[in-house]
Amino acid sequence: MFNIRTYNKISDKGLSRFSPSDYKVAEDIEHPHAILLRSQKLHDELLPSSVLAIGRAGAGTNNIPVEQYTHKGIVVFNTPGANANAVKELVVTSLLLSARGIIQGREFVNSLTHITDADEMAKLLEQEKNRFGGNELLGRTLGIIGLGAIGSLVADVALALGMDVVGFDPGLSIDGAWRLSSRVRRMENMESLLSEVDFLTIHVPAIPATKHLINEKTLKLMKQDATILNFARAAIVDQQAVVKALDAGKLNQYICDFPEPCLIGHDKVIAVPHIGASTVEAEENCAVMAVEQLCDYLENGNIKNSVNYPHTSMPRGSAACRITFTNKNIAGVLGNLLSIFAENNINVVDMVNKSRDEVAYNILDLESPPSEVVVRLIKDVEHVFNLRLIYPRQV
Repeated sequence: MFNIRTYNKISDKGLSRFSPSDYKVAEDIEHPHAILLRSQKLHDELLPSSVLAIGRAGAGTNNIPVEQYTHKGIVVFNTPGANANAVKELVVTSLLLSARGIIQGREFVNSLTHITDADEMAKLLEQEKNRFGGNELLGRTLGIIGLGAIGSLVADVALALGMDVVGFDPGLSIDGAWRLSSRVRRMENMESLLSEVDFLTIHVPAIPATKHLINEKTLKLMKQDATILNFARAAIVDQQAVVKALDAGKLNQYICDFPEPCLIGHDKVIAVPHIGASTVEAEENCAVMAVEQLCDYLENGNIKNSVNYPHTSMPRGSAACRITFTNKNIAGVLGNLLSIFAENNINVVDMVNKSRDEVAYNILDLESPPSEVVVRLIKDVEHVFNLRLIYPRQV
């Protein structure tokens, strides 16, 4: 039986994936094997030693002390792409709102409460409508920083709307490159992208390297009539610098779902609550993916979509026992462990070893279960930690 502690409101569609016969799920579990959360901040939380994994039902993990957990052997999962469609639709909505003056036009219409005659109102609206006509997106240039799951979807819609799309992503994965339309022009650096765009949308994680990626210096590279959309994270944009540029007429509009006091009431800002990934469908998709990843790790030792451990997966065969362990990514550790099996006549029928930065993760299927003596010997191997024994499920 595995114990799962939950934080925040997790979709029932996801929670239902935990088998009641194998999992106990609650908010107040004292010794959880895993934690499932959305936005709960764990930086000041003292985790029980029983915790093996964290499942984040969402893409960002800045609410989790990932580096600290890595050294403790705690695998941190996220759910990339599960909320991509929801964010894409909000970005496209914002492009249209910003281009056509819809928000401003609505505010003007709602201000006409003093007019009671329909003909008088129609005449006034006909006189004033050109103030809110805006421009078409057709032929305009959209710049996308970050061409992952969300960025590639936004690119597809923008191309369908007749926009020119340029993108920059120095860390573009192979999978991401396959998803990306060949009609997206890849830029060699961010500076060259910023100088071309009429609209800029950002889809990168909030990490030290992306803090204030858009700042006073980079804003000067952009056209004075450009619009910035930020549905990634607040820290990626220096919003004080944005306000300064808006006030000076050096930027047209700023749209985000990370409002800060400096943005409130500004007539060139459209700020909404943090709703980018808050659709019912996105929350369900994130919860389902997070639960399935946690279950696969707890039951089989497989790792998929971890932000701190390597993708490591091996099908379950007929082995009598599966062991998993983490070690510092140092030469010779795996060899020392395999020699223990050889000396104790334990046959390894299958194995996989993967590394990521400072850690390596291993899955080994054994023909026979190791004795307590062998388990102790493995635990005593230098640089090895978080040894788990996983036996076949009893049906």
